[in-house]
Amino acid sequence: MKHVIFLGLLLLGCISYAQSGGSGFGIRAGVNYTNTGKISIDDITTLQPDGKLGYHVGIWGRLGDRAYMRPELVFTQINSSYSGEGFDEDFKMQKLDLPILFGHKFLKIFHGFIGPAFQYVLKTDLKDIELSDVENEFTVGFQIGGGVNFGKIGIDLRYERGFSPNYINLIGDVEGVRLDTRPTQLILGLSYKF
Repeated sequence: MKHVIFLGLLLLGCISYAQSGGSGFGIRAGVNYTNTGKISIDDITTLQPDGKLGYHVGIWGRLGDRAYMRPELVFTQINSSYSGEGFDEDFKMQKLDLPILFGHKFLKIFHGFIGPAFQYVLKTDLKDIELSDVENEFTVGFQIGGGVNFGKIGIDLRYERGFSPNYINLIGDVEGVRLDTRPTQLILGLSYKF
């Protein structure tokens, strides 16, 4: 939790700087198509997830004009489903994301970006099965993408991937089964600059 507070303060500082002479700040929301990692059964059998739609909503600040840094603080709900080997379950995870993106604007309205994405897992849920605590509540991944701006409105598409597995154990009649919560997602977002 200390990491989330620190990262939140960092973002607020960046937004304050953006208001006092940087490029600006705003809000964003959109949909994400997500796959979490595989389910491992006794480290022998694995089940791959089926992706599902989720959503995200958050705030962002932008420092710079042509070349820029864009920190964001985003609440994300991701969904996946697993079927096979006696499983037919839906998995949901809520997390706070803090991507710190470095980008470049070109042809006046287009931009591309890449950067690390710090993630703090808030809640996990597998429909009918009890779960242990996630191995690491705080993880790191990356995002890469591009977008287009029309005045104060922006649209972007990005890809996100976690760097390392982050396991959670299933409890009860399903001992020896663990799920990798690491997300792989396509994120479509709409932003508004104040």
